[in-house]
Amino acid sequence: MFIVQDGKVLLIEKLTGIGMGKINGPGGKIDPGENAEQAIIRECQEELHITPLNPVKVGELCFAMTHIPDIHCHVFIAEEFEGEPTATYEANPFWQAIGEIPFDKMWEDDRHWLPQALNGEVFHAKFDFVDEDITWMDVSFGDETKLQWLGDHYEDS
Repeated sequence: MFIVQDGKVLLIEKLTGIGMGKINGPGGKIDPGENAEQAIIRECQEELHITPLNPVKVGELCFAMTHIPDIHCHVFIAEEFEGEPTATYEANPFWQAIGEIPFDKMWEDDRHWLPQALNGEVFHAKFDFVDEDITWMDVSFGDETKLQWLGDHYEDS
C-alpha cells in the first residue's frame, strides 16, 4: 500500500520479517477469507494504526527468490486515510517526497515500477532474485486486463 498526499508518499522502515531493514510500503499476507483489498487495509491498521480509504489496485508483482517461497503481491494506492501513522514493532512510518524516494534502501525491483505506479500507471511485473539481486524481470505497464492474472487467492499482498 502506498498512501500519496501533497507530493509525498507514506513509506515504512520494515522492522520484522522478509525485507527487515528495508524501506517499503506497508503490507503482508492475505488471511483466509480475505481478499487483497481487505488484507491491505488490515495490514495498515496493524502496522501503522491507519485505515486507507478507497484503495485502488494499480499492479501485481510476482517474485521468485532463492531462500524463500515465491511471493505474489497486489499493489494499492490511496490518497486518503483515517488515523495517525504510528510506529509499531513491525514498522517505522515516514513521509517522503515522491522525487526523493530512497531506492538505494529498498528492494532492487522497486525502481522499475514504483515511480510509474505512483503516477497512476497500471502494471504487472515478475522478478527472479538470487539473494537480493535481480537475475530476470518482465515489467509491463498499462494493461489492466493483467491485474487479475492470478486472481486474489494467493497468500501475499
